[in-house]
Amino acid sequence: MPPTLPYALQAPSFRFRHLAYLAGRAPIGGAREVALACFVAARLAHECTLVLDDDREARLARCAGAKAWLGTLALPAAVRTPVIRCADLSVDGQSAPVAKEVAALAAAAATYLDAQSRAELDALTASLKG
Repeated sequence: MPPTLPYALQAPSFRFRHLAYLAGRAPIGGAREVALACFVAARLAHECTLVLDDDREARLARCAGAKAWLGTLALPAAVRTPVIRCADLSVDGQSAPVAKEVAALAAAAATYLDAQSRAELDALTASLKG
C-alpha cells in the first residue's frame, strides 16, 4: 500500500450504505419506502451511540422532521410502528430502548430487506446494546 500523501483526502465512510443502496435500486413502492424508512430510523438510532453535545430540543426537532416525512410514506403497519417508536425514543438518547425497537424494526421489515441491510440493522442493535 502506498504511503498517504499529505494532501490526499481520506476516503469518506457512509453509515448504512447497504440500506441506502437498497433504497436506491428498489422499484418505486413498498420495498423502496420500507428501505428509506429503515435508513432514517437507523440514522436517528445511531445518534444514541454517540456522545453528542446537542440538546434535547435539537433531537426533538430531528424527530419531528423525520416523523413528518415518514408520515408521507405508504408503510405497512407492522413496519410503521417500530419506525415511529425509534424516532420517538431517539429524543431521549437512551440506547437500550432504541435497541429493542431497532430489533423489532429489523424483524418487521425482514421480507423487504436484503441480507446486507438486515446485517446493518443487526449490527446497530448490537452496538446500541453494548
